[in-house]
Amino acid sequence: MKIGLISDIHGNLPALEAVLEDMPTVDSVVCGGDIVGYNPWPAECVTRVQEIADVVVEGNHDTSVETPHRYEANRMAEAGLEFAKARLSDDQLAWLDGLPRRTTFADDDYLLIHDHPKHQNKYVHPEEFETLSRYLAGFDGVVIGHTHIQHAATVDRRLIINPGSVGQPRDGDPDAAYAVLDTAAESVETHRVRYDIDRVIARVEEVGLPKKIGTRLLDGS
Repeated sequence: MKIGLISDIHGNLPALEAVLEDMPTVDSVVCGGDIVGYNPWPAECVTRVQEIADVVVEGNHDTSVETPHRYEANRMAEAGLEFAKARLSDDQLAWLDGLPRRTTFADDDYLLIHDHPKHQNKYVHPEEFETLSRYLAGFDGVVIGHTHIQHAATVDRRLIINPGSVGQPRDGDPDAAYAVLDTAAESVETHRVRYDIDRVIARVEEVGLPKKIGTRLLDGS
């Protein structure tokens, strides 16, 4: 079975559209959360994920969309959540609120969670992947997000995969990131695809979000 892996879309519709167009034929798509936040298409991205993803977990921005003040120390994050809260329908807000923190996919062989399997909101950077195997008894691997850094590794015969961020990469590469998991081969391919960042920058300014939300995308920071 081939499974498309996406995460950290953050309201960036042009990036999501580019990823879905570029993705090879897969049997299903799973999403590691943070569908909304920062960028100016939260409702459109929720709708698209609802259409194409078979399995979805919550991200920290998804759970905070009704309480933007929790991010008052980060004006870009707070503004993005305020914008999302105003643009999402009641049904979309309820759907986000009902997403699980963690779940399984591929016949329960893989764990899907936005951040850390045990410690909520903890970032797991690539150099820390080797610490995760202790939490993966009974699984062939785990898919995480949160850091916006694309990386995959095999630790103790288990795949640890961060497909990277669709809508706000932070690994120095501005191209939208995703991955494809082959469960039969127990292997993963990481992918990057270019998209129209200028369209995002223009829309950010048009709706009055902080300018840096758009310009930071130019260098993948």
